Amino acid sequence: MEMKNIIKLIQTVSESSLTSFKYTEGDSSLSLEINRNTVYGQAPEIQVTPAFPGTQTDNDEADSERFTITSPMVGTFYAAKSENSDPYIAVGDVIKKGQIIGIVEAMKLMNEIESAYDGVVEAILVKNKDMVEYGQALVRIRPL
Repeated sequence: MEMKNIIKLIQTVSESSLTSFKYTEGDSSLSLEINRNTVYGQAPEIQVTPAFPGTQTDNDEADSERFTITSPMVGTFYAAKSENSDPYIAVGDVIKKGQIIGIVEAMKLMNEIESAYDGVVEAILVKNKDMVEYGQALVRIRPL
């Protein structure tokens, strides 16, 4: 199965109410399990995210001047290149369009997430090694 089809399949399963899925083709098989009963130690910030990753939110007047970078896939978020590295970004950093803000690991592939905007990092909405969903808000940016 081609990688683009695998990614599309992951997104489709993530957006459905399925909790597990198995696909076999020849000698290859793919098994997905989603824990929909995640318990957070702290209540996550509630924020309306756009329908398409990397687009501006406009859920109220305060957010109309903010941008939200969202996850383009389901996976594990990493804030740095390695455990011993500094995080890609921190609250208060000035970032440029195309700058890496983190990595989402999906099926052992490390996918660099880039900012679609120039601005100041106002909030990092996920922690290192958090599981993230497709479309989940990762970072909130205030434009310059």
